[in-house]
Amino acid sequence: MIKISDFSYDLPQSKIAQYPLKNRDESKLLLFKSGKISHKTFNKISEELSKDSLLISNNTKVIPARLIFEESTGAHIEIFLLDPIFPSTEVVKAMEARGKATWKCMIGNLKRWKDGQVLLMKTEELEIRAELRDRVLRHVELTWQPADKMAVDVIHEIGKIPIPPYMNRDATDEDKDSYQTVYAKNDGAVAAPTAGLHFTNSVLNSLDENNIKREFVTLHIGAGTFQPVKEEGDVTKHNMHAEQFVVKKRVLEQLLEFEGNVTVVGTTSMRTLESCFWLGNQAFNNVFNGFVSKLEPYECSNPISYKESFRALIDFLDKNQLEELHACTEIMIVPGYDFKVCDHLVTNFHQPESTLMLLVAAFVGENWKSIYEYALKNDFRFLSYGDSSLLSKGA
Repeated sequence: MIKISDFSYDLPQSKIAQYPLKNRDESKLLLFKSGKISHKTFNKISEELSKDSLLISNNTKVIPARLIFEESTGAHIEIFLLDPIFPSTEVVKAMEARGKATWKCMIGNLKRWKDGQVLLMKTEELEIRAELRDRVLRHVELTWQPADKMAVDVIHEIGKIPIPPYMNRDATDEDKDSYQTVYAKNDGAVAAPTAGLHFTNSVLNSLDENNIKREFVTLHIGAGTFQPVKEEGDVTKHNMHAEQFVVKKRVLEQLLEFEGNVTVVGTTSMRTLESCFWLGNQAFNNVFNGFVSKLEPYECSNPISYKESFRALIDFLDKNQLEELHACTEIMIVPGYDFKVCDHLVTNFHQPESTLMLLVAAFVGENWKSIYEYALKNDFRFLSYGDSSLLSKGA
């Protein structure tokens, strides 16, 4: 029975970064190792990772998911794309849709959108129509001409980047680049994997020069990442939104054979790798369903070993002639969770009383309080465009 109020702290508005630094790798980097806290600049991170490190980052790409239409009276109706429905519920395939697609959405000013009313938007090269197919479920059908254009290209042409709501400002043209990692590749997220925003090509080169191995996973972050935890008596009752992820078989093979430290960039990379362990547990027990439920780790009384799990998952992919694992997770990592894969975590500073705050507390224990106190006293910038930290597991 974990109370969310135990994971609160005073975050002044002035500490929330509204804009990124001009040079993203000049952000501060808090270091927590062996119970000691210090800091330097992020561009020195390669000096802090041991030579036997494997660094795994999330290469999802933020889509400009805010589509703003104007109806006949001049009222603006905002359609915020959440989850694809048609022609596929899988983000990868939905991005490739041509001519037509249906999404579950958040809709701003919904009361002004009448049933049967078609919203229209035109650019020099596109004509896009939006129809409300289910008012209760917020299903919106988008159709466009030319019909041979893929959905991903349409969205990038007409949409706006969905910067976090706590910034209390409109997105700018600069956000199109700054709210994206330099290694972003696979379209589908509606929020950035912000721990990765500090990396530059120069930092990546320094990692390579220090022979630190690097790999990528893809987890498409949903808007649920900003949903506050409201269940005071038992945080496990919080509704975790499921998120889709993709991991290449060769990454799983590296993890199986790797004997060093696994450092994950961001809570999303951590959720992905820890979810892989539980999917391997499913595969080992012949109950694989490609989905990790919120409390699955806490309901498994006798999990298998790390090696057994990743071996079983690779065997499952081989048996089905797959080079990638496509799966979904709503895993909830809270204090008491037994980390199976990750040794170190690169992460920003999170909102009080959030699921991300619970994850950090699970990773570093009660040390989270002194870590956040240090950051506040040393003028660290908080949240998405804020500063970073490199945390070691446990004490």
